[in-house]
Amino acid sequence: MSERTILITGCSSGIGYDAAHGLRARGWRVFAACRQEADCERLRGEGFESPRIDYADEASIAQAVTEVNEATSGRLDALFNNGAYACPALVEDLPRGALREIFETNVFGWHDLTRQVIPLMRAQGHGRIVQCSSVLGLVALGWRGAYVSTKFAIEGLTDTLRIEMRGTGIAVSLIEPGPVRTKIRENARAPFERWIDWEKSPRMADYRDKLRPRLYGEYSKDRFELLPEAVTNKLIHALESPRPRARYYVTTPTYLMGALRRLLPTRALDWVISRG
Repeated sequence: MSERTILITGCSSGIGYDAAHGLRARGWRVFAACRQEADCERLRGEGFESPRIDYADEASIAQAVTEVNEATSGRLDALFNNGAYACPALVEDLPRGALREIFETNVFGWHDLTRQVIPLMRAQGHGRIVQCSSVLGLVALGWRGAYVSTKFAIEGLTDTLRIEMRGTGIAVSLIEPGPVRTKIRENARAPFERWIDWEKSPRMADYRDKLRPRLYGEYSKDRFELLPEAVTNKLIHALESPRPRARYYVTTPTYLMGALRRLLPTRALDWVISRG
C-alpha cells in the first residue's frame, strides 16, 4: 500500500501539532499547515511539509491545495480541519465585525478548504474528512457566544456533508473535545482587545472580576483537562478504522453534556450549565 497522506491545519501548537507528530509516527505523510509563515518554517525544520493556510485568506487556501496536489500527484487521503480561535465576550457586546471575522476563519475557511479537497478525493475514490468541533458545538456556555456559534455552524455543515457523501467513498467525522491544553486562551486576547469595548459594557464589573482574570491571569488547569494526544487518539480511529464514527467525544465534559442534551429539557440544561 502506498504512503497515506493527510493535510492538517492549525499545526503551530496544541491539537494540530500533536496530531502532525502522532500521525507521522504512524507512517502518514503529513502536510502540517500553519497560519503564520514563521510557524511553517519551524515545522519544516522539524521535517514536515508545511504549506501556509490562513483560513481568512482565500488565496492561501487555493495555493496550499495546489502545493499538496502537486507534491502527491493528486493523492490526498485525509483532511483534518483544526485551526480556529475564540473571541470571548457577552453576546450583547459582540460587534458585527467580530462575528464576521471569526466566521471567516472558523467556518468559511473550513468550508472553502473542504470543498477544494473533495474533488481530489472523488477522483481517487476514497477519503476521510475530519472536523475538530467542540463540546461547544453541542451546548452553549456563557462568554463564548462567538466561538459557540461557529461550532454550531460547523456541526450543521458537517452533518449535512456526511449525509451527502454517502456512497462516494468519502467518510466524514466530527471530533468534539472539551477542555484540552492548547493556546486558545492566550490566542483569544488579541481579538478580545480588538473588538470588545468591555469598559462600556453594562456588565463591566463581570469582565473585570471574572473574564479578564481568566483571560490574562497565570495558566491554571481546567477541571477534566486532557492533553492534545487525547484528540490525536480519536483522530487515528477516524482516519484508520474501516468504519469511522460520525462523532468522537473527547473529555468527560463532552460525554456528560452529550448525555444531558439528550435527556434534559432545555430549561433544565440551562440551569445545569449556569451552575458551572
